[in-house]
Amino acid sequence: MKGYITQIVEAQRSLFKSGTTLDLNFRVEMLKKLQTALDKWEKPLTDALWKDLHKSYEEAYLTELSIVKAEVRNHIRHLKSWAKPKRKATPIKMFPSRSRIVSEPLGNTLIISPWNYPVQLLLNPLVGAISAGCTAILKPSPYVPAVSETISNMIADTFESNYIATIQGNRDVNQELLSHRFDLIFFTGSPSLGKLVMEAASKYLTPVVLELGGKSPCIVDKEADINTTAKRIAWGKTLNSGQTCIAPDYLLIHEDVKEKFIEAFIKSIKALHGSDITKSKHYVRIVNDRSFERVKGYFADGDIIYGGRTNAEDKFIEPTLLETHINLADNDADEKANSKKLLTEEIFGPVFPIITFNDRNEAVKYINNREKPLALYYFGKECDGIEVIRNTSSGGACINDTIMHIANENIPFGGVGNSGMGTYHGEESFKTFSHLRSVVSTGTWIDLPFRYMPYRMFGLVKKIV
Repeated sequence: MKGYITQIVEAQRSLFKSGTTLDLNFRVEMLKKLQTALDKWEKPLTDALWKDLHKSYEEAYLTELSIVKAEVRNHIRHLKSWAKPKRKATPIKMFPSRSRIVSEPLGNTLIISPWNYPVQLLLNPLVGAISAGCTAILKPSPYVPAVSETISNMIADTFESNYIATIQGNRDVNQELLSHRFDLIFFTGSPSLGKLVMEAASKYLTPVVLELGGKSPCIVDKEADINTTAKRIAWGKTLNSGQTCIAPDYLLIHEDVKEKFIEAFIKSIKALHGSDITKSKHYVRIVNDRSFERVKGYFADGDIIYGGRTNAEDKFIEPTLLETHINLADNDADEKANSKKLLTEEIFGPVFPIITFNDRNEAVKYINNREKPLALYYFGKECDGIEVIRNTSSGGACINDTIMHIANENIPFGGVGNSGMGTYHGEESFKTFSHLRSVVSTGTWIDLPFRYMPYRMFGLVKKIV
């Protein structure tokens, strides 16, 4: 494997140096090839998602394929506009110069994806790499073997390996890949693994995009429309069985609406998945035994209000509301929270702990005392949600909704602080895989003497600069 990886890296480096990928028509053609491949391989991909994760065709299409397809269409439509040199204003002190920004591809890239959305989170960054004119090595997750094999076959069927290649394997393969020099590494995964990627990249000063995770808070204020709120939160929490980097991780709820919300949440779960969720074709299973035991273990940190059923053989965990007995108005609330793994580790599953508050500022303070999350959700008056967002920090946010900010390819998606660095989607993907190069062109028809030694008329020059 070591020799094969070296061979692929060198082949892609050679292709990039040849200038083949610089041509915009070539890039558009490659985007169209990916577009055709997504249609051709739609059924194998959705079948593989069902096999690995029990993800229904409908959910697989909506949360995986449709997002990548929309991204491809957006890049095909706008690439030539994005890549066009942009004229910039030039101050009078630089006369007779003109300034512009030219985009150029970074070069050879490595894209490492996780298992939870194994199609979207591998191929969406690839769209940006192709659009910008880069080559790419794709490293899918070994935890979803059927999906990884299908993607590998699709890429091999669509592109030459010296342009786009897929390399499979476990963490030893990741280590080998990270030992090579790339011009950009795009990693999606946990903060702990993100640190290892960043450490490896530092050897070559390789830029990194880190799409990580964290504990994304969900605030339900006393003015929230409880029925709609419960439905949207239940959807966001049970989508992919909570195995979503931007899933609402824990609930901060005003004590005045807590009981009403619990009742509405239970009704919403049944409306979404039927009276017996074990029979729902739209309820995803936990990815493996290790994750099953980890998520189930969080039950020990609270009292079950609703749910709690599990099936180890089927890797099934029912959506579960947990009472933490923490009210942020209490003096020891932080101490209690910090003593529970449930409230310090990213859950990444369908377990939903509840913390109550009396005043919205208590929720804001609680959030700000923790690492910056990838997402923040607020339910209540929009003006209050804007105020909460202004006084907190997160990678992205929704007011009166969950998850949906990732669905808009026209706005950037990414983390901040512990939840990541760098953004992508739409034009941001093009920029992420590009170097924005400043170019100044100076005419030779006149050559003003003021900048040259011995700096004559310096008093006038000081006023200009």
